[in-house]
Formats: sequence, structure tokens, C-alpha cells
Amino acid sequence: MKLAAATLAALSLLAGCASGPDIPPRYYQLRVEPPEPVVMVAPATDGLWQLVLPVRMPEYLERSVIWLPTGSSGLQQIEGHRWAEPLSESVPRLLGNDLGLLRGPGRVWSGALPPGMQAARQLRLEVLSLEATADRRSVRLNARWTLSDPQGQAPLRPGLAQIEVPAEGPAPDQLAAAHRLALWRLAQRLASSGATP
Repeated sequence: MKLAAATLAALSLLAGCASGPDIPPRYYQLRVEPPEPVVMVAPATDGLWQLVLPVRMPEYLERSVIWLPTGSSGLQQIEGHRWAEPLSESVPRLLGNDLGLLRGPGRVWSGALPPGMQAARQLRLEVLSLEATADRRSVRLNARWTLSDPQGQAPLRPGLAQIEVPAEGPAPDQLAAAHRLALWRLAQRLASSGATP
């Protein structure tokens, strides 16, 4: 009888532990504020830029997971830590904002143009990869783009960026900040691509 009571008590304790509340995930946001002082590129002579949406991205970035690479081709999520919104939504918004800061007011428009507005250049962008390194010491971003003249009077300008920025530490919040810095560096590269003929 005592053995049965002890067994029942142990099972009740285990059931209580199993049914306890899960630890809620922590969420991270890519801040709209630039991570570095804004230094505008040389005054552009190619007029209004249109960032053509959507910005193409791999499907895995459309999730709220913060990824780490594993092995030769694997990905592993950081358990209990999530993006507040998918990068496929935050990245185009931040890049449009950053390009506007770097090129000057009224020089960048994201998405479809309003009636009567005409773009001098169209920017089409594809983010090929964006994730922390396996050792959590940095974040890598690979992207390619084309800058074109919708009137066909200027040659097509293709571009490619391989960016790696250090993280201040391995914590998810520090990795999120490094993601933001990598996007800012991409915007700098994009803005500069149109500053020279």
C-alpha cells in the first residue's frame, strides 16, 4: 500500500511538471534607426529610385526563426528566440528607409509608384542569404541586384555584395543588432552603386 501511494505521488509530481507553463519565447525587432551615423552619398544625378517589391528572399527567411548554420548545409533555430516579424517583411521596409536616408529626401520610393510619378532608376534586389555564423561571432549577408533605367537610356548596372559584420557577443539580442548592421551596410553599398556613372 505504501509503495502504491509513493508511486502515485511520484506520478502526480511528474504530471505537474509536464503540464507546467512553457517559457514564452523572446522576440527581437530590427530597429528602424540606423546603427551608424548617416553619411549621405554624393548628390545623385539619376533622379528618383524605385525599389521594386517584393525583394526576393529564400523561403526560410519568411519564418520568424533566428537561424544558425550547422554542418555543411544544415540550419538550426535558436530555441526560445524569434523575430517579431518575418525578415521578408522587415528587410524591404528597412532597406527602403535606409536608402532614403543615404540618398536624401524624396529620392527613393518603395513599391508601386503613384500616378504621375516616374522613376529614373529601378532597383531590383535579391537577398541570397542572411544568418549568423555557427560560432555566433558575426552575421553574413549575400545579395545581388540590378539598377536599371526604365526608359532604356542608361546601361543596366548589376551588383553583388558579400557582407560580414561582427557581433558584439553571442546573445540573440547582439546577433539581432548585427543583422541590422549588415542590412545598413547593404544599403550603403546600394546607394553608392548609383553615385558614379
